[in-house]
Amino acid sequence: MMEFKNLKVEISEGVALITINRPAAMNALNSAFFAEFNDLLNIIGKEDTIRILVITGEGKAFVAGADIAEMKNMNFDQACSFSQIGQKTFLRLEKLEMPVIAAVNGFALGGGFELALACDFRIASSAAKFGQPEVSLGLIPGYAGTQRLSRLGGMGNALYLILTGEMITAEDALHMGLVQKVVPPEMLMEEVMKIARKMASNGSHAIRKAKEVIRKGREISLKEGSQLEAETFSQLFDYPSTKEGMAAFLEKRKPNW
Repeated sequence: MMEFKNLKVEISEGVALITINRPAAMNALNSAFFAEFNDLLNIIGKEDTIRILVITGEGKAFVAGADIAEMKNMNFDQACSFSQIGQKTFLRLEKLEMPVIAAVNGFALGGGFELALACDFRIASSAAKFGQPEVSLGLIPGYAGTQRLSRLGGMGNALYLILTGEMITAEDALHMGLVQKVVPPEMLMEEVMKIARKMASNGSHAIRKAKEVIRKGREISLKEGSQLEAETFSQLFDYPSTKEGMAAFLEKRKPNW
């Protein structure tokens, strides 16, 4: 694994823990981060031993937003490129075959909230805060936050959060369906790694195909999605791991994946 300046990478038991490491800047997203993160995605996408990806932040922030110091003097073309690189990067993250968990340890604002929304689900510290405050700068979200937030939390919640720029608690985010679980700060990583290892203990082809079918199904009709599910369900019978999983169940033992 290559060395990174803005990221820390730890791999254990099939789980890759990625820590965004710019604590002095509240882990704000800049061009250097996106360059490194895309390099990391190139590596992770080819690494068969990594079954689950966990993303968190160093210090008191998950990610406090995009780097305003880098943005403030941008012209139209530069701003468009900065928006598109964020959108493309987060889309690549969303389309990874492996499940991706956001371990939201603190402030997840602006681009940080958008990064969390691009993950498959979010486990939050009770001290975490969420928000899309771009309107207070005369802007709107630029990394597909207007699109993912409305899809995950509903139109009303998206409009409320984006138009007010209000910062909400982890419990508020849980009630809106934007977070799947809230835990005490000191238990966050323990709980996230427990969930990650639970998923990693299941059939790797099964969890990847389940993610694929769920995400693709959101974009097609129920009939088409059901057909996709049936086809994918059937394809899994061609994998030795499926045979092993069923045999282990019948023999009352753990599967040897």
